[in-house]
Amino acid sequence: MESPEPVSPSSSSSGERQHHGLAGAAERPSETAALRALVDRVRGGEVEAAREVRRLTRASARHRRKLAAAVEPLVAMLRSGAPDGAGEAALLALLNLAVRDERNKIKILDAGALEPLLGYLQSSDLNLQEYAAAAILTLSASSTNKPIISASGAIPLLVKVLKQGNPQAKNDAVMALYNLSTIADNLQTILSVQPIPPLLELLRCGKRSSKTADKCCALLESLLAFDQGRVALTSEEGGVLTIVEVLEEGSLQGREHAVGALLTMCESDRSKYRDPILNEGAIPGLLELTAHGTPKSRVKAHALLDLLRNSPYSRSKLQPNTLENIVSNIASQIDGEDRGGKAKKMLAEMVKVSMEQSLRHLQRRASFA
Repeated sequence: MESPEPVSPSSSSSGERQHHGLAGAAERPSETAALRALVDRVRGGEVEAAREVRRLTRASARHRRKLAAAVEPLVAMLRSGAPDGAGEAALLALLNLAVRDERNKIKILDAGALEPLLGYLQSSDLNLQEYAAAAILTLSASSTNKPIISASGAIPLLVKVLKQGNPQAKNDAVMALYNLSTIADNLQTILSVQPIPPLLELLRCGKRSSKTADKCCALLESLLAFDQGRVALTSEEGGVLTIVEVLEEGSLQGREHAVGALLTMCESDRSKYRDPILNEGAIPGLLELTAHGTPKSRVKAHALLDLLRNSPYSRSKLQPNTLENIVSNIASQIDGEDRGGKAKKMLAEMVKVSMEQSLRHLQRRASFA
């Protein structure tokens, strides 16, 4: 599933209300002629015409289709570097033309917009950087565009925005990186520019149940399939703790990716990652997921609980997703007649220890605040 496309951002030149000149012409016979005239004005380099295109396409799929002819002159305006806000006006108009319109997304890239967009992504003007990140996010939602954007050198620039951009630019950058990460070959490229620290920082500073947090965790889950990603995560102070916090407080989708990330780590090297996960108090969140998570979360939570036990190698497969099966699984390794009672005591002790660990990691969490 691709990251959602952004709504065109507001700015000093872009916070206008819907224009009622052409916007109200939907039912007038002269509309087609008026739109053609508008495209001609864009070809003539009129900045106000670009702003008009932006206004008309802000919330109208019909106008996005009818004004597709404006794409090439808008890209030319974007590339020209003309003064008086022409580049910004063209960028925002192109962004609106691309939203939820696959043909326009492809047309914009074919017209040569990527090079100037990457330039704006490096701008010292954080607003322009934000608009460029939003545009690349929108364009990267197209499967046709993904390989082109990936080959352009956009990934290191997006990670740089993730580290240094304003809050909205960071959100759009991580969603664009997630879109590009669906091409498997891009994961190593993303890892090579050290994305783990800024991803963790974004999770710590934002709402853990947000769509941004969901995409952060999804991207982390993919990156942790590589040893380089796991080393980077555990090298960060509170890295595993940040994932555990999403496991506890995230959305259903975010928690699914968080448990998947921890499971990926533990499956890669149980002896190395079991204790770091346990020490951050993951057990209560995992137990809750076995009852209240998505179907995938439940399976992953059971698998991770199985790996976190003291003796995983003689285990039998957990059956349905119930806490009773965890008790039964523990009981299978206890001698004597009162297996059920002893197993319940062990489970209670496990939860007690986990709650103590949770208290400790709450105290540690306070130290990061």
